[in-house]
Amino acid sequence: MKTLKESLRKQFNTSSSRPDPQMSSGALIHVPRYLGNLPFRVWKKMQDIVQNTPVILDPNTAHPSLVLSDDLTSVRNSKIDQPLPDNPERFNIYACVLGSEGFNSGTHCWDVEVKESSGWSLGVTTASKQRKGEDFSNTDDVWSVHYSHFKQKLDRVRVNLDYDRGTVSFSDPVTNTHLHTFTTTFTDTLFPYFWCSGSLRILPVNSQ
Repeated sequence: MKTLKESLRKQFNTSSSRPDPQMSSGALIHVPRYLGNLPFRVWKKMQDIVQNTPVILDPNTAHPSLVLSDDLTSVRNSKIDQPLPDNPERFNIYACVLGSEGFNSGTHCWDVEVKESSGWSLGVTTASKQRKGEDFSNTDDVWSVHYSHFKQKLDRVRVNLDYDRGTVSFSDPVTNTHLHTFTTTFTDTLFPYFWCSGSLRILPVNSQ
């Protein structure tokens, strides 16, 4: 028994006298560096993945022949009417769709890729503009440009709305060329407006 106690005491004293293992410099994670700005780095990464689009399309306004992308940033004319509810907001004659957000102040800008459509029209219209029947073809309360207005084929069109100044300007962002400007006095909420015979795409802010 005495021999066992002495043996354990010697073993304990030997193990307890061993120096702690040494770690090389930099072996531990630099916590402040990696966790201190983690939210910022995640946000920066998300900016690369999630793109901000200035106009989102409203599917409740889309003519039944129009097919919208899942992210509601592009539209294609399928030439075939889909079985959709004939709600009051929906166009039923012209292949049009509106943006989901209306504007009643401030400045707003969005780029539209038009090169995949042989026929298109885009601009703004009032919230109260009649969307049913043939009345929408009346240009009152619609400020837009049409593909037939231009001799050259355009790839993109930029829409600049200054509600307070009463202007809607159109330009070619590829060549930085002014196309047309409407000047008036706005009194109603305005919505982005799109018509196409092919397809249109609203471009993200970081690609403008």
